[in-house]
Amino acid sequence: MEKATSIGLCHVCLLLTIFMSMFPCSQGNWMWLGVTSFGVPEKLGCSNLPLNARQKDMCKKKPYLLSSIREGARLGIQECRNQFRHERWNCSMSPTMYTSSPPFSLSFLSSSLASAHSIFGYEMSSGTKETAFISAVTAAGLVHSVTRSCSAGNMTECSCDTSLQNGGSASEGWHWGGCSDNLQYGMWFSRKFLDAPFRNVTGKESDILSTMHLHNNEAGRLAVAKLMTVDCRCHGVSGSCAVKTCWKSMSSFEKIGNYLKDKYENSIQISDRMKRKVRRKEKNYRKIPIRKEDLVYTNRSPNYCVEDQKLGISGTHGRECNRTSEGPDGCNLLCCGRGYNTHVVRHVERCECKFVWCCYVRCRRCESMTDVHTCK
Repeated sequence: MEKATSIGLCHVCLLLTIFMSMFPCSQGNWMWLGVTSFGVPEKLGCSNLPLNARQKDMCKKKPYLLSSIREGARLGIQECRNQFRHERWNCSMSPTMYTSSPPFSLSFLSSSLASAHSIFGYEMSSGTKETAFISAVTAAGLVHSVTRSCSAGNMTECSCDTSLQNGGSASEGWHWGGCSDNLQYGMWFSRKFLDAPFRNVTGKESDILSTMHLHNNEAGRLAVAKLMTVDCRCHGVSGSCAVKTCWKSMSSFEKIGNYLKDKYENSIQISDRMKRKVRRKEKNYRKIPIRKEDLVYTNRSPNYCVEDQKLGISGTHGRECNRTSEGPDGCNLLCCGRGYNTHVVRHVERCECKFVWCCYVRCRRCESMTDVHTCK
């Protein structure tokens, strides 16, 4: 089980790198993305960083991609929190996460993150639907950030996708041009770097978790590819759009997050008995193929209602809820039937501002009272 836990935490390290300048790396090479906590690789040498052999080799060859790794981590964690902000599991496992200001501040992390378990620990080794989403959104974030760097001309070995140049349809009045996002390089780097810790893992528990992570990693990457869009610019006299130049672009990461959230809602439970490929747990549905873009999981999720420090589950006590909502953010669902407390919050702000000649702005001081409901 120790191996399975270590493997599951690899994605955690990706997320943590953007928030911490230092964190412990004594728990094994699952801290592979702790590279940014050690400073600039050119100065320290990749051989001293907590990476496996393949990742150390990539680090030596491509140290300039570390900024893209950090940006991919930021995209992943931000979108995860955005998609689950109103639900029992809100992509943040520490009980103090909700009250820290600002969230993920260095002081908060250095005091409460004794290990990576403090944020996603249970989720990354539990094999649940939440595990699946984190894996997918993290892999997608890395593809997105690396591809953006290529298109922006920040790297010498990749640039815009020129394979479409000079194509199009003259009869329809458009042709390929501009700077299409070079998705192939981003996909390649994400597979090469992010999947490495999950390859060639032995042991029944480790094997199924590794297979699950690899499948969900790829599902995240495929989401970026599936949502590519075609953008065009018009050319012609007085904006007549007689001819259009078109190129392919990645969708916003929010749109990718929405797509992956839908996949999360329809994720498939798989059998923990490995055959030649992943298969559904329910025998009656095994003839229905599992697609590459589907998210898969092995274990059912807990209800996340009650705090469990051992598992890193924070519960919903103290979470703000919406008294009138029937959705997951409603007090009935979010508070798990425990009820809620109501208190009044006073807001003070400047209002009715007017410019006075010359030369200042005069405002009134306005106060408003708001009812805030929090779970018991």
